[in-house]
Amino acid sequence: MLKIAVVDDEKMYSDQIAAYIETFTKEKDISIEVEIFQDGADIINRFRPVYDVVFLDIEMPVMDGMETARRVRAMDESVVMVFITNMPQYAIHGYEVGALDYVLKPFTYYDFSIRLERAIAKVRKRQSEDILLTFSDGVKLFKPKDIFYVEIQNHTLHYHTSTGVFTQRGTMQSAEEKLAEHSFVKCNHWYLVNLKYVSEIRKNIVVVAGEELEISRRNKAAFMSALIDYVGAKI
Repeated sequence: MLKIAVVDDEKMYSDQIAAYIETFTKEKDISIEVEIFQDGADIINRFRPVYDVVFLDIEMPVMDGMETARRVRAMDESVVMVFITNMPQYAIHGYEVGALDYVLKPFTYYDFSIRLERAIAKVRKRQSEDILLTFSDGVKLFKPKDIFYVEIQNHTLHYHTSTGVFTQRGTMQSAEEKLAEHSFVKCNHWYLVNLKYVSEIRKNIVVVAGEELEISRRNKAAFMSALIDYVGAKI
């Protein structure tokens, strides 16, 4: 189920959006839960990073849409935001907070449904890039870009990430399969490295997010080739 927040101080528009979303769910046969907020301060005071999409009015009396968007983005870097406005000149500032699009008031169902479909496509793309890891005390979603490297010791995988080290039972092969599409390469039997965080190579040492890891003779040629390809693709 998708969760959508609608933030608009004009009840006419929030009701219209809720009705359009209901129509959309019936047309597309998908499940969407909608939560309505009357002002930017309203959603900020109760915000939880559980929403997939936020439709956000720009002009609101207590906290305007741009300030609300900045605060939402500080709490949730991946939520998809779409502005609602009758002043398109303000909507162009959406790039500052990573807004996907804007809906211009007054809008028809066709106008709205195009933006909603685009937002859902963005959500699904984001979800497909996440990986789910199971631990003894539960499960956690990770974005591959937040994983520095994976280490294996005694059939235990240690995921070194931007938020700490997370451990689970498993094999290096299983980690490689999960991260195959995200520029992770083995530098030796024990380490699977995110090339995004490689900052230096000295002889048989690679520096990954500040950590020095050994490059084995067996893996060096393939590792260097993958790194050159990765850097070349970024130029």
